[in-house]
Amino acid sequence: MLKDKYINPFTDYGFKRLFGEEAHKDLLLDFLNELLRDEEGEIKELTYLPKEQLGRTRQDRKAVFDLYCENERGEKFIVELQKSKQQFFKERSLYYSTFPIQQQAEQGDWNFHLKKIYMVAILDFEFEEDKEYPEQYLYRVKLTDIKTCKVFYDKLMFVYIEMPKFKKELKDLASHFDRWLYVLKNLAYLERIPEGIREKIFRKLFRVAEIAKLNREELDAYEESLKYYRDMKNVIDTARDEAREEGLREGIEQGIEQGIEQGIEQGKIEIALKMLQSGMEPEKIEELTGIPKEEIKKI
Repeated sequence: MLKDKYINPFTDYGFKRLFGEEAHKDLLLDFLNELLRDEEGEIKELTYLPKEQLGRTRQDRKAVFDLYCENERGEKFIVELQKSKQQFFKERSLYYSTFPIQQQAEQGDWNFHLKKIYMVAILDFEFEEDKEYPEQYLYRVKLTDIKTCKVFYDKLMFVYIEMPKFKKELKDLASHFDRWLYVLKNLAYLERIPEGIREKIFRKLFRVAEIAKLNREELDAYEESLKYYRDMKNVIDTARDEAREEGLREGIEQGIEQGIEQGIEQGKIEIALKMLQSGMEPEKIEELTGIPKEEIKKI
C-alpha cells in the first residue's frame, strides 16, 4: 500500500500522466509557456504527435520521445525526462532534434524554410561539466557565434533544467515558473497543496496527481514505474558510493569519476537483464536505460 499522497513526476508513469494525456494538456501548455514565453510568445494550442519517430530510411535508427507535440504554428516541442545520468545525453538531444528537422523536408522545389524546434529536457541529475555553476539550473542553448556571442540561428533551441540545483524553499519562490519547479521537485513528498501555490493550474495538477484517484489498472502501472525508478536510483547511488570509496582508497581523483561511471553502467546492465527476464521488449528497455537495443540483445 502506497503511503504517498501524490505521484512522483520523475517516474515514467507520473511524468506522462501529468504532461502526456489529452485531458491534462493544459498542464503542459502552462509549463511550456512559462519556460519559453520570452522566446516563443504565447502558445495557444498543442497537439500531441506520435512519440516513436523513424528515420528517412529503414536502416536509420529510430527515436522514442517521452513527449512530442506541435503548436498552432507548426513549431515542434520535444519534452524529455531524464532520470539518470547518461554518458552522451547532450549528443542524444542533438540527435533527437534532427527528426523534426528532417520531417519538414518537402518533395520537389523547396527553399529549406524551417519551423522552430525546441528540445526541453528535465534532468534529475547535474552535468559534470556544469558543477562549477551550482546555482545555475536552467540552460538555454542556441547556435551562437563564438567571437561575437550573437545567435547565429534562432530556430533550434535546447533547454536543460538541472533539477537537483533548484534549491528554493517555499518562501523564496518569486515567479510562476519557480512554483512549477518547486512542485515538480517536491510533489511526491507533499501531503497537501502548499500555501502560495493555489493558482487554478496547480490545483488541477494536484488533483491529477492524487494517488487515491487512480483506478486499479492505473495504480498497478504507477507502482511498477515507481519500483523501476527506485531500483534504478538505488543501483546508481550504491554504485556511486562504492566507486567513490574505492577511488578514495586509491587516492586518484580520475579513478573516482571513472569508477563511478563504470559502476553506474554496470548497474544499468543489471537492471536491463532483470527487465529482459521479466519479458520486457528491448525497445522499451532501451528507452528506459539508454542502453542500445543491439547491446541489450547480447546481454
